[in-house]
Amino acid sequence: MDRTPVTGDHVRRAVTLAAETLGAAPDEAWDRQAGPMDCDCWDAMDHLNNGLFSYALRLALPGGYAKGGPTIRWDRPGDLPLPIITDREAGPGRLLAVMVAMGNLIAASAETAPPWLRSWHIWGVGDPEGYAAMGVVETLLHTFDIAEGLGVEWNPPTDLCEAGRARLFPEAPADTDPWETLLWASGRGDLPGFARRSEDWGWHSAPLDEMPSS
Repeated sequence: MDRTPVTGDHVRRAVTLAAETLGAAPDEAWDRQAGPMDCDCWDAMDHLNNGLFSYALRLALPGGYAKGGPTIRWDRPGDLPLPIITDREAGPGRLLAVMVAMGNLIAASAETAPPWLRSWHIWGVGDPEGYAAMGVVETLLHTFDIAEGLGVEWNPPTDLCEAGRARLFPEAPADTDPWETLLWASGRGDLPGFARRSEDWGWHSAPLDEMPSS
């Protein structure tokens, strides 16, 4: 089936729309739990920002990122365990601006990286399009988590959901609602006619034409 390749523009749209949606919540709501995540909304956004940063970083290495290669330490001890931390006193607006910046970094990296570049990910060695798709899907899904905690409505565009689903979840049904399907594929929702996925779900980072045939 034909699909729309995921590009840097998809990532830019995802983070821009997410910032607009989450920015409507009151500042005090960011202390609430982020939906199914075991943290509050602020820490969930820090988690997303670090994930987006890691994708941009892996695309920016000239030869790609190999498992065990040089990278930033993500499990630092102490009060600041992540590389990218936004001061809560700066307010949610600053936190959301960091997300937009990280999405733009992925977009720029995906657009400038050679198509042959491959970088390791636990769910498959991805190409630039794969990492752009990861940026889109991570943003859509974690915005869902955070929006649930903040009490704001999040309905991402169908084309963004379908582009991310088709690239990262090729095994998922293509004739169902793309957003409901993406939530189901990531273990966050039900899809009529399909068993709910467990917490050990994963996506396909590797290019679809490099996946082993079944």
